[in-house]
Amino acid sequence: MKADIAVIGLAVMGQNLILNMNDHGFKVVAFNRTVEKVDHFLTSAAKNTNIVGAHSLSEMVNLLEQPRKIMLMVRAGDVVDDFIDALIPLLDKGDIVIDGGNSNYLDSNRRVEKLKKHQLHFVGTGVSGGEEGARNGPSIMPGGDSQAWPHIKPIFQAISAKTEQGEPCCDWVGNAGSGHFVKMIHNGIEYGDMQLISEAYHFMKEALLMSHEEMQATFEEWNKSELNSYLVEITAQILAYKDQDGQPLVEKIMDTAGQKGTGKWTGINALDVGIPLTLITESVFARYLSSLKQQRVDAQALFNKSITPIKGNKQQWIDALHDALLASKIISYAQGFMLMKQASQDNSWELNYGNVALMWRGGCIIRSAFLGNIRDAFVTSPDLAFLALDPYFKDILVRCMPAWRNVAATSFQIALPMPCMTSALTFLDGYTTAKSPANMIQAQRDYFGAHTYERLDKKAGEFFHTDWTGHGGDASSTTYDA
Repeated sequence: MKADIAVIGLAVMGQNLILNMNDHGFKVVAFNRTVEKVDHFLTSAAKNTNIVGAHSLSEMVNLLEQPRKIMLMVRAGDVVDDFIDALIPLLDKGDIVIDGGNSNYLDSNRRVEKLKKHQLHFVGTGVSGGEEGARNGPSIMPGGDSQAWPHIKPIFQAISAKTEQGEPCCDWVGNAGSGHFVKMIHNGIEYGDMQLISEAYHFMKEALLMSHEEMQATFEEWNKSELNSYLVEITAQILAYKDQDGQPLVEKIMDTAGQKGTGKWTGINALDVGIPLTLITESVFARYLSSLKQQRVDAQALFNKSITPIKGNKQQWIDALHDALLASKIISYAQGFMLMKQASQDNSWELNYGNVALMWRGGCIIRSAFLGNIRDAFVTSPDLAFLALDPYFKDILVRCMPAWRNVAATSFQIALPMPCMTSALTFLDGYTTAKSPANMIQAQRDYFGAHTYERLDKKAGEFFHTDWTGHGGDASSTTYDA
């Protein structure tokens, strides 16, 4: 009996996905470029399973039933292309190559077309949930050559996380690189969410002078509210964790945040297509700022900077912080869906936003209670321009607004940085302001560069130029922007 699927790459995600597939009755071939890892895997974690190993790509291919399904769980970039190039001569018409790493969606676009020329199918699939998710049920976001979906659907939907109603957190996203694009958006929202939670923690610790026990209890309580989510849950657990000396471990961790690039890609894409992804992009900059550790230490001393604790009813401030965090999280998701909507239009992907919310409902890092409400919002209004326009989310934002403004204003007054929470509020204020000051910007552009402008009292699409100084000309700029 030949195997159902092969997985290349035996790091933690690859191993756990293989074990997950085995648990669900699929026969899997394991391969790793360093073949000693195959033998070690078979005699350790995969011992007494139906998993088989291969010591070469050709052996792996020969162990598979047709159409062959090969999933790459390797580092994004050239390694993926190297494996694809090595596999192409070994495969037959209709075989399927799946990239389950955090690849850039533009690379997936290219790989779909490349494999089509060889009559092969390529799928770029986002996989979220980390080590635990891979083992017990991740969120899976496949996209690419749709002819591959019927062949991989039974495997992917079986191993994925399930909602409380039993729905698989996996469905076909769309063509080309849409699967990896949706995963990129997921990771961008994840960046924003993590930064928002860290800002709330910072406010509790420095402004409210809460103990770690108090903070842990608060996050635990918040996880029973509308803030229920994986990241809030693990934040409570992190705050409760003590080092060997009995002190909170989190306070011994260097305050410099790393990243693997997906948040940056999200911000770059937003700039390219003109979507104001302010919160998520700010979260990336916050990580960059965190890396300037010694500069920050020196600057604090130079400016004699300190954070002023808040006086007053602590519980009232905790409640206000809850509302500020909830409202900001909604904006984080809303901005992510704005960018997804623009990409879908630009690439003719026809993404189903309700299905995307469902795929994120379980297994992934940004899973949260209100993803069900996001799904409902897009089921009711598939063309919803902005999530906050849905009645459910609009009512929450209106309800939270006074507390949100109070927390944001106070953070400025006491010198406590909250870049994402304040950015989210500023974004919503901008989005809900019918008359912006951009008319002044356009006047300035026309003054120094003759870039022209439209008038409110004229029809849209008609452009004007003014000789602001009285000694300019009638010519306008139509060939460049500044």
